[in-house]
Amino acid sequence: MTSTPIAVDPPQLYRSPAFAQGMIVPEGRLLFVGGQNGVDENGALVDGLEAQVALAIRNVLAVLSEAGSGPEYVAKLTIHLAVGVDAGAAFAASQSVWGRHRTAVTVLAVNPARPGALVEVEAVATVPA
Repeated sequence: MTSTPIAVDPPQLYRSPAFAQGMIVPEGRLLFVGGQNGVDENGALVDGLEAQVALAIRNVLAVLSEAGSGPEYVAKLTIHLAVGVDAGAAFAASQSVWGRHRTAVTVLAVNPARPGALVEVEAVATVPA
């Protein structure tokens, strides 16, 4: 068996090329990546939506890599966008970093806890044995 999550896309639901409706985790250890902002290694928040989204995704990828995983093992992303942020612009900014790895995704509009933060991304992934 594999620890790569498997997409579940019922035929009666929309099949997006960007996300899956559900994911099966056949085996492996689970990794929960806490919410990552567009914050650099010094804790400084970068400016602008595109820069924050790209860095938040790179931060998620760094945690995955450190744990021995990668974007292909992500079963679920939750993306928290500040109220009023254009989700389409955030998605476009994420694609250059995330690539074409389909996963289940939830996008929420929130009032950020950190002033100036426009995005926070968390993930659930498997770690191959």
